[in-house]
Amino acid sequence: METLLLSIFLTVAISTVLNIILKRFGVSHIIGYIATGTIISYLFGFNGDGIDSLNLIGEFGIVFLMFTIGLELSLDKIKKMKEILLTNGLLQVVFSVVVIFLLSFYLFHLNFNTSLIISLAFSLSSTAIVLTYLKESKDIHTPYGQKSMGILIFQDLAVIPILLLITFLSNDGASIGEILLKTVISAIFVVVFMFTIGDKIVNALLQFSAKTELEELFLGSVFSILIGVSLLAHSMGFTYSLGAFIAGMIIADTRYNVKVESDIASYKDLLLGTFFFGVGTKIDMVYFLSNIHIIIFVFIFAMLFKALVIYVIIRRNSDKNTSAKTALSLAQIGEFSFAVFALAGSQKLISEEMASFLILVSVISMILTPFIIGNIYKLSSYFEKEFYESDVITPIGRKDHVIVAGFGVLGKIVASNLKAQDGNFVIISDNLKHVLHARKLGYMAYFGHLDKLPVLESLVVKEAKAIIITMISEQKRRLISEAVLRYNPKAKVILKIDSAEERKSLRDLNELEFVDASFEVAHLLVNRALKH
Repeated sequence: METLLLSIFLTVAISTVLNIILKRFGVSHIIGYIATGTIISYLFGFNGDGIDSLNLIGEFGIVFLMFTIGLELSLDKIKKMKEILLTNGLLQVVFSVVVIFLLSFYLFHLNFNTSLIISLAFSLSSTAIVLTYLKESKDIHTPYGQKSMGILIFQDLAVIPILLLITFLSNDGASIGEILLKTVISAIFVVVFMFTIGDKIVNALLQFSAKTELEELFLGSVFSILIGVSLLAHSMGFTYSLGAFIAGMIIADTRYNVKVESDIASYKDLLLGTFFFGVGTKIDMVYFLSNIHIIIFVFIFAMLFKALVIYVIIRRNSDKNTSAKTALSLAQIGEFSFAVFALAGSQKLISEEMASFLILVSVISMILTPFIIGNIYKLSSYFEKEFYESDVITPIGRKDHVIVAGFGVLGKIVASNLKAQDGNFVIISDNLKHVLHARKLGYMAYFGHLDKLPVLESLVVKEAKAIIITMISEQKRRLISEAVLRYNPKAKVILKIDSAEERKSLRDLNELEFVDASFEVAHLLVNRALKH
């Protein structure tokens, strides 16, 4: 018991300290969780049942992630995405499998089964890493974000036939026709049940629990729906995450979708952290260091050819920049490859040493992915630049201008007032829809994150008259304020606050100028009341 408590304490402490340090250098927190897993596994020698239990818990991080993606994709949106989801997804998986199989079989002279298993596993990308980044950065609304998400969803669907094929290769006595027939019947049952009877049950349960006005009952209903549908899908031979995705799609058509997503956000992040911690425990440093040259070679080789396949597929109907970003974001080997290698190893289709080697290649690709997608705009700019990418444009060549951060309701009002007074201003937003809308209105607007150094340089913050922050999120306002003042301590940063608590939480940033919403509204109300 004491050892377990000590391991939990050290896990939390190490991951916290590592992520604080990594955050200072702009490195993804995913790396911190993976590194923590590696450190703890060596300190306590995690193995066997402990790791299996940890993997099961971590898998539900992906389940919750797919659930939140489903919440944003109603059936109508899926129909509109059918080109991206079906055509691009199918082409990506098929051509990746073909190319990697040919390389494995003819270039590396591996046997048929091993080459096929490697090609199937390497065709899958990391849903957990890529979708987490796309949602956090709001890139999920960009053209490359939509294409990446569509392909990732198709890949999750493709996991089912891939695992079935491996089962068939192990010669367990069933014919491939019987397996496929059973799978098709199960799929039809799950889809029909969930979008008819299941839809009515979900609506009734959410409506009933919402009327009680007890948050714990509503949250309990959401968990029941999420876990129940996941278990139903898994019992039919599918993945937990596919069931979660369907559950999210059902709730997406209800009026509770926004509330549900906000309520489970913290649980999703915690479980995803557990998943990445589990990935870290799979790293055998001794084996890695002794075979580092082979591992890195295979890793680079696989990612290069996979990225090339994706680039060619997306380039059919997209520009070079979007194609490059999609290829870079999906070039890694995903978490479902662990399941493929584990199943193939248990069925003796590949050796245990080969399975360990391939898992390590997958882990290394996942570790480097946050660095790639964190700098994806810079990397893709070598192919072609986009007008709204503020971190790759040349400095805007303005002086004494006002920078408006955010283009929500408040941002639009601020921009309208500045335009009415012939103000010299530029808009920066991390929401592409807002940027495109601002451009249609004739404003100079760019897509990007004002807490990034390249964006601060491109928008010439040192020459700006003022920076007005209009975001609602207190965390974003703090990040932007800190980044701007760190870059230019003399900058005039103005933001709206709604309460004394907000002012208190930002009191360490003495250079900020606040506009107290309550004070200003009270002043206007009194003026209106006393006006003749």
